[in-house]
Amino acid sequence: MDMFTAIAEPTRRHILEMLASRGQLSASVISHKFPVSQPAISQHLKILREAKLVDMEKRAQQRLYRVNPRTMLELERWAEYMKKLWSGRFDRLEEVLKYGK
Repeated sequence: MDMFTAIAEPTRRHILEMLASRGQLSASVISHKFPVSQPAISQHLKILREAKLVDMEKRAQQRLYRVNPRTMLELERWAEYMKKLWSGRFDRLEEVLKYGK
Protein backbone atom coordinates (compact mmCIF):
# COMPACT_ATOMS: atom_id res chain seq x y z
CA MET A 1 0.00 0.00 0.00
CA ASP A 2 1.31 3.46 -0.78
CA MET A 3 1.70 6.10 1.91
CA PHE A 4 -1.21 8.24 0.69
CA THR A 5 -3.66 5.35 0.85
CA ALA A 6 -2.32 4.45 4.28
CA ILE A 7 -2.80 7.94 5.73
CA ALA A 8 -6.25 8.33 4.18
CA GLU A 9 -7.71 6.43 7.15
CA PRO A 10 -8.23 8.57 10.31
CA THR A 11 -7.13 5.89 12.80
CA ARG A 12 -3.82 5.44 10.99
CA ARG A 13 -3.26 9.21 10.92
CA HIS A 14 -3.95 9.33 14.65
CA ILE A 15 -1.44 6.50 15.25
CA LEU A 16 1.18 8.46 13.29
CA GLU A 17 0.42 11.59 15.31
CA MET A 18 0.81 9.62 18.55
CA LEU A 19 4.14 8.20 17.45
CA ALA A 20 5.37 11.58 16.22
CA SER A 21 4.56 13.26 19.52
CA ARG A 22 5.50 10.47 21.95
CA GLY A 23 8.25 8.63 20.11
CA GLN A 24 8.47 4.86 20.20
CA LEU A 25 5.38 3.02 21.54
CA SER A 26 4.43 -0.61 21.92
CA ALA A 27 1.52 -2.08 20.02
CA SER A 28 -0.31 -2.67 23.29
CA VAL A 29 0.05 0.97 24.39
CA ILE A 30 -1.19 2.11 20.99
CA SER A 31 -4.15 -0.26 21.02
CA HIS A 32 -5.29 0.94 24.45
CA LYS A 33 -5.76 4.45 23.06
CA PHE A 34 -8.50 3.38 20.63
CA PRO A 35 -12.04 2.07 21.08
CA VAL A 36 -11.43 -0.76 18.59
CA SER A 37 -10.02 -4.24 19.05
CA GLN A 38 -6.33 -5.00 19.34
CA PRO A 39 -6.44 -7.05 16.10
CA ALA A 40 -7.89 -4.02 14.29
CA ILE A 41 -5.01 -1.84 15.54
CA SER A 42 -2.55 -4.56 14.54
CA GLN A 43 -3.97 -4.42 11.03
CA HIS A 44 -3.58 -0.62 10.95
CA LEU A 45 0.02 -0.97 12.14
CA LYS A 46 0.69 -3.58 9.47
CA ILE A 47 -0.57 -1.19 6.78
CA LEU A 48 1.59 1.63 8.16
CA ARG A 49 4.61 -0.73 8.08
CA GLU A 50 3.87 -1.82 4.51
CA ALA A 51 3.65 1.84 3.48
CA LYS A 52 7.00 2.36 5.26
CA LEU A 53 5.51 5.10 7.43
CA VAL A 54 6.53 3.30 10.62
CA ASP A 55 9.35 1.01 11.63
CA MET A 56 8.82 -1.91 13.99
CA GLU A 57 11.32 -3.50 16.35
CA LYS A 58 10.73 -6.73 18.25
CA ARG A 59 11.97 -6.83 21.84
CA ALA A 60 11.13 -10.10 23.54
CA GLN A 61 7.32 -10.27 23.37
CA GLN A 62 6.86 -6.58 22.52
CA ARG A 63 6.58 -4.93 19.15
CA LEU A 64 7.76 -1.34 19.31
CA TYR A 65 6.74 1.16 16.66
CA ARG A 66 8.21 4.51 15.66
CA VAL A 67 7.78 6.92 12.77
CA ASN A 68 10.05 6.27 9.79
CA PRO A 69 11.72 9.66 9.28
CA ARG A 70 12.82 8.93 5.70
CA THR A 71 9.27 8.31 4.51
CA MET A 72 7.93 11.26 6.46
CA LEU A 73 10.56 13.46 4.79
CA GLU A 74 9.43 12.15 1.40
CA LEU A 75 5.83 13.03 2.30
CA GLU A 76 6.91 16.48 3.47
CA ARG A 77 8.81 17.11 0.21
CA TRP A 78 5.76 16.12 -1.82
CA ALA A 79 3.51 18.42 0.23
CA GLU A 80 5.97 21.30 -0.21
CA TYR A 81 6.11 20.67 -3.97
CA MET A 82 2.31 20.73 -4.17
CA LYS A 83 2.19 23.91 -2.08
CA LYS A 84 4.55 25.63 -4.52
CA LEU A 85 2.51 24.50 -7.52
CA TRP A 86 -0.74 25.77 -6.03
CA SER A 87 0.81 29.02 -4.82
CA GLY A 88 1.97 29.70 -8.37
CA ARG A 89 -1.50 29.00 -9.72
CA PHE A 90 -3.13 31.28 -7.15
CA ASP A 91 -0.61 34.02 -7.94
CA ARG A 92 -1.49 33.76 -11.64
CA LEU A 93 -5.22 33.73 -10.85
CA GLU A 94 -4.82 36.83 -8.70
CA GLU A 95 -3.01 38.53 -11.59
CA VAL A 96 -5.78 37.62 -14.04
CA LEU A 97 -8.49 38.82 -11.67
CA LYS A 98 -6.63 42.02 -10.88
CA TYR A 99 -5.41 42.99 -14.37
CA GLY A 100 -7.50 40.85 -16.67
CA LYS A 101 -4.41 39.31 -18.31
